[in-house]
Amino acid sequence: MVSFLDRIIEEVDQGLKVLSGAVSARRSLDFHASDVNLTDEQKKISARLMRVNHTGEVCAQALYLGQALVEKDLAIKTELNQSAEEELDHLAWTQQRIDELGGRTSILNPVFYAGSFAIGVIAGLSGTQRSLGFLQETERQVEAHLTEHLDRVSFEDERSRTMIVQMREEERGHANRAERLGAKPLPKAVRVIMRVMSKAMTRSTYRI
Repeated sequence: MVSFLDRIIEEVDQGLKVLSGAVSARRSLDFHASDVNLTDEQKKISARLMRVNHTGEVCAQALYLGQALVEKDLAIKTELNQSAEEELDHLAWTQQRIDELGGRTSILNPVFYAGSFAIGVIAGLSGTQRSLGFLQETERQVEAHLTEHLDRVSFEDERSRTMIVQMREEERGHANRAERLGAKPLPKAVRVIMRVMSKAMTRSTYRI
């Protein structure tokens, strides 16, 4: 039987893998478009937006794993771990796209990972329904955030747009899954605070 200490060690190991970029996608996206016609400015904007998305996926890993660590319902824990595995694809995709565009990941990732993991644990300790409600709201906000990115990425950058559309569909699926599992809607004040925190993250990682 795995002890709580063993689980902590596993989470630390996974966190190091996420932050070091030592993760691989299980699925690949079918890219046909080339970047040859993109201007330097278009590449710069796309790379920065992908950096934001990469940090968002770092946070998603931490949130899911923090919630799963303290979740007592084995079925819910399995669902959380499954969603975390799906998010690993997004993490690898955004890392790949950043590299293609000549960009870099955010130096703030370790801070956001630690904070998100703590928030995930707190959400998990608040009860399964509240935890799922937090997850659902997070995914809804990520979906909206990705829609905003589609408005900013050049139409010539078909590779980035393909990735963002695919990620948005899967984030919507995660939110719907949380709802089916019995997510309890969060109070409006909590949702507003989450949006403010999300804006702070996106603005800082866009530049740093």
